[in-house]
Amino acid sequence: MDRSDAMPTQTRDTLPPGQGLFSRPLFQDPTARALARVGVIDIGSNSVRLVVFDGAARSPAYFYNEKVLCGLGAGFAETGRLSAEGRPRAMAALKRFAALASGMNVSALIAVATAAVREAEDGPEFRAEAEAETGLTIHVVDGEEEARLSAQGVLLGWPGAEGMICDIGGSSMELAELKGNGDIGTCRSSDLGPLKLQGIKGGKKAVKAHIKDTIAGLQKEFPERPERLFLVGGSWRAIARIDMERRGYPLKVLHEYRMSRKDIRDTIKYIDAADLDELRDRTGTSAERMRLVPLAALVLKELVNRVKPDEVAVSSYGIREGMLYEQMSDEQRNRDPLIEAAYMMESLNARMPGFGRALFKFIEPLFGAVRPARKRVMRAACLLHDVSWRAHPDYRAEVCFDNATRANLGALKHGERVYLGLALLHRYKSSRKGTNFEPLMTLLAEKDQREAEILGRAMRFGAMFTLERPQDHGALKLYPKKGILQLTLRSKMGRDLFSEVAQARFEALAQAIGADPVVKHKQR
Repeated sequence: MDRSDAMPTQTRDTLPPGQGLFSRPLFQDPTARALARVGVIDIGSNSVRLVVFDGAARSPAYFYNEKVLCGLGAGFAETGRLSAEGRPRAMAALKRFAALASGMNVSALIAVATAAVREAEDGPEFRAEAEAETGLTIHVVDGEEEARLSAQGVLLGWPGAEGMICDIGGSSMELAELKGNGDIGTCRSSDLGPLKLQGIKGGKKAVKAHIKDTIAGLQKEFPERPERLFLVGGSWRAIARIDMERRGYPLKVLHEYRMSRKDIRDTIKYIDAADLDELRDRTGTSAERMRLVPLAALVLKELVNRVKPDEVAVSSYGIREGMLYEQMSDEQRNRDPLIEAAYMMESLNARMPGFGRALFKFIEPLFGAVRPARKRVMRAACLLHDVSWRAHPDYRAEVCFDNATRANLGALKHGERVYLGLALLHRYKSSRKGTNFEPLMTLLAEKDQREAEILGRAMRFGAMFTLERPQDHGALKLYPKKGILQLTLRSKMGRDLFSEVAQARFEALAQAIGADPVVKHKQR
């Protein structure tokens, strides 16, 4: 089993002895703050991109993200040189990115170049010119190092992941083995990038033969069949977006999107039969990217047929995130990205930062039988329960749902996103009928929908009951066999706090559970 699904024992919040899940958020640590804003420039065969990460504690936000589709590797197969058209465009992009980074308080700016620059005859000349013009230091990585960095990017979003990663760029395709516990095994690179494949003479038959022979050779380096194949790279994401379109999939979030081998086969047939211009319009894919999709699809089809993964998952994290992961301490790497992101969002946006921890402890007795993987999502919900308070009251519930399902969060499956969003919706609203989110409920089983609603109502009551230390004033206990939800008021303040509105919230919670509400007074 992929350990990222269980998200693992002790909620993946690996801490020194004596510390629990709700110890000090990692982003408050000085070593993490030193990485608070890191910039990465990725000089690829198809695009040049600047990403500036903010909050590198464990689940960084994308402070700035810009790419230019320069096509540096276009025509390389024929000329062995960087594209004459792409080179000045790439140089202009690098000058712009260096200037932008200087105004962003970036603590570190790292520039990395991959297949096009490392293989082109004029690659060293381009590197020297770019460094002289921009003041950047450009690191040209070899194929195996590129594979390792991409694997690290996947680990940023899936701690403890096991399987194989496949990163496709314009001029190369990398494979790397994820062994679990953060270990990376065999790393290999190949020439199966779509820009390279465009230069193969002999038509589609020759291209297919080359792909087949190359993947057969790569397979010998990876004898174990992976349970999961993680896809990294723009061409793979474009194919995944087309798969969503074909299936009518309701949540347009690519990270953690999962496909079966049959899904991929059906989508490749769908691409073959489609008008690519019309498909590009429907999926929002750029013309430059769509031109590469048919060749990338041939590679993916052969790869999946060869390695036979049980499941294919899309990762939005790759080499750029891998560069960030490279700078993290072991403690940072071992933290749960979801919980760290929730901590950060609560710290920045909640009315009462820190109350989420107390809220979870207050409502936790209602969910004693819940498995650890679900409890971590419940913890995140409590941390996030108040971060959208500035939204207009009439739309606050919808904003909560939308933010949770579409936020840049790692270590969160699509069903978990919907669960989290639904719980936060019910934190503010009794009913979800009439919202625009009904199609997303197909990603969540009915029993999970009901549990998310109960969680939302529990948070609603807890947040209404008191603004701090709810456990000092009351204790919840559920007796499932008796059908009783009991609230014990522990203090005079608790009795004062439990007035008409709080009582109505408590009774609504009991109704959602299907239990009778009982209130007891503890004498002091």
